[in-house]
Amino acid sequence: MPADDDIVIPDYGGGCLSNVVPALLGRRDGVPAWVPSVVAGARQVVLFVLDGLGWEQFAAHRAALPHLGSMAGGRITSVVPSTTATALTSLALGRPPGEHGIVGYRMHVGDGKVLNVLRWRTAEGDARKSIAPGELQPEATFAGSAPVVVTRAEFEGTGFSAAHLRDTRLAGWYMPSSIAVEVGAALRNGDSLVYAYYDGIDKVAHAHGLEERYRAELVAADRLVGELIAALPPGAVLVVTSDHGQVDTRVGTVTLDAEVVAACAFLSGEARFRWLHAPPGGEAHLIELVRRRYGGEAIVRTRDEVERAGWLGPVVRTEVRARLGDVAVVATGPTAYLDPTDRGEPQLGSRHGALTAAEMWVPLLAAGP
Repeated sequence: MPADDDIVIPDYGGGCLSNVVPALLGRRDGVPAWVPSVVAGARQVVLFVLDGLGWEQFAAHRAALPHLGSMAGGRITSVVPSTTATALTSLALGRPPGEHGIVGYRMHVGDGKVLNVLRWRTAEGDARKSIAPGELQPEATFAGSAPVVVTRAEFEGTGFSAAHLRDTRLAGWYMPSSIAVEVGAALRNGDSLVYAYYDGIDKVAHAHGLEERYRAELVAADRLVGELIAALPPGAVLVVTSDHGQVDTRVGTVTLDAEVVAACAFLSGEARFRWLHAPPGGEAHLIELVRRRYGGEAIVRTRDEVERAGWLGPVVRTEVRARLGDVAVVATGPTAYLDPTDRGEPQLGSRHGALTAAEMWVPLLAAGP
């Protein structure tokens, strides 16, 4: 039976993704020990997120990454679940998931409806009007500092951008070659914090796993880092981090047991952190059934147990708690638990969302010009 010793709990009080932006915004007063010291006192900071680059994957390929490999820093924890929707929201808001409320890739939003957060869609289609991003996540981002955000141009106007990048200034890029150009323009304009985002590593890992194509993409991303360092003026610092790591699940992808699915009203979450929602009065039966079926191979926790363990942070607001299922099935090995009712769930090479070291540890690196 998997034990809690096999998982990485987020360090919500210290070196955690949710504390990065507050540390950068407060850098003139010094930085915590888990932040590279070169950041302290910097006049300008570029925060560059390489989606899908876990610490373990970075360490394994470090010799092939001259720019990233020469940067100062170490590892910090992601949040739970270790998935893009939750982690990027924690990063932008400087708050744990239990407070900001974006608690998964597919999330219960009431009345049995499940929202695909990245696409901002339910089974009925586009949900930007029926589930207003500003109501689901109403808090200010980047402590109200309104930084320039250099990200894919196509993300402008999406529900997820409206939820986690509210009141920022979007500088969209169409090709990765423009990232350093847009960042350089913002720095010359005098912006003290610039946020940049690149998702190529994550896309390649999902499509092809962690082998030759993944390594080639890491090398390409390292070149982007070199271009950003070259664009820094004196007194500026580049900080690189990620939202999560990866686990290759191609040999461990299974469909959830039919008896378990039949005992559910619906499912949310994702394949490595699956929330099961019981029909009224069926909670005890579902929990017992899931423990019997999956307790020997996965970490099975009730909603109360997840909350008490602090996985989502020290506080879980009442309205956020309602978005969680009755029981979570969390993968430990290279396993993915597919939802048979979700026809849109792709067969991915690598996945993330659980609490293994490969998914939870991410880099926090920094370099000056």
